[in-house]
Amino acid sequence: MKRIKVGIIGQGRSGRNIHRHLFETQPELQKRFEVIAVADPIPERRKLDGITPSPKFQEYDDYKKMIKNEEIELFINASRSPGHIPISIELLKAGRNVISEKPLARHVADVEKLEKAIKQSGKFFAVFQQTRFRPLFRKSFEIMKSGILGRIVMVKIEYNAFSRRWDWQTIQDMCAGELLNTGPHPLDLALQFYGDGEADPEQIFCKMDRAVTFGDAEDHIKLLLAGKGHPTIDMEVSRCCMYPGNTFNIYGTNGGLKASGDEITWRYFKPEEAPEQKLVKDTLEGENRKPVYCGEKLGFYEEHWKAPETALSFDDWGTKYYKNIYDAFTKGTPLVVTLAQVKRQIRVIEECHRQNPLPKFVKLK
Repeated sequence: MKRIKVGIIGQGRSGRNIHRHLFETQPELQKRFEVIAVADPIPERRKLDGITPSPKFQEYDDYKKMIKNEEIELFINASRSPGHIPISIELLKAGRNVISEKPLARHVADVEKLEKAIKQSGKFFAVFQQTRFRPLFRKSFEIMKSGILGRIVMVKIEYNAFSRRWDWQTIQDMCAGELLNTGPHPLDLALQFYGDGEADPEQIFCKMDRAVTFGDAEDHIKLLLAGKGHPTIDMEVSRCCMYPGNTFNIYGTNGGLKASGDEITWRYFKPEEAPEQKLVKDTLEGENRKPVYCGEKLGFYEEHWKAPETALSFDDWGTKYYKNIYDAFTKGTPLVVTLAQVKRQIRVIEECHRQNPLPKFVKLK
């Protein structure tokens, strides 16, 4: 099996602790990828504890020097968020294949500049969004699509917690805030639940706020997506929620589903087994013509699913993501997460920011 030679730009939380960790610790990826170079200005970050690097491994203090390494077949752009678009374009113009970390961009116009560079270079490009491979989502989506819950009326998504932040990812001018930090993951899933591939939701309502963050970007988001023939999507990403609920809560005309952690429960009735009813205009009456409420006995079925223990970690989702990348890179297999889908996310994100202009008080030097 051919091993793709990889170079990683940035050895921070993503480049070092996610991408390099995956390539150098996951057996399925060790067979497919070989990290031969990393770039980061901090020498200590270029070392990975307990890992013996490839004999071809080289360290760089500047990614511009690493671009000249012709052995690298695939660059991972794990720079800080403001560098995702310009560095990716720089790599593409240099004739290199690229995977960019999220958030890809803050503005659709920047994605369009990237699309132009991809077209002109003819090189491979993808965005790292591994949550699409999370078993909790994939099983919930499968159950929803089976029709067993009836017509889907609403899907609620929660990525909530109570936690304060004071790092660079709380600063608007660093292409940050929870909608750009955490948001791309639940938003990607929200748009899959909404449906219709690349079509934007007809209605977008968003309320964002600064709550417990020390920066000037938002850390509380309420987002509603709606459109004719689609379920309403109710998405929350909040860092001031002390009592978070289910990750997914699906409302259907025949039943519903709740999912959190590694478990899914869904409950439904079968319409063909339900008592036959008809609309009555007059007051419902019971014994001795006394008024009564509607009441019937539906035979509900309840099912449970628990994810295998091996499928609970980020490592599992990242491994599945990179196996799809490998097949796309070597065989032309379609990408599961496409640039067009990511661009749709950016259009929604840009609209959310348009509706919620927040004052800036952090001045970057």
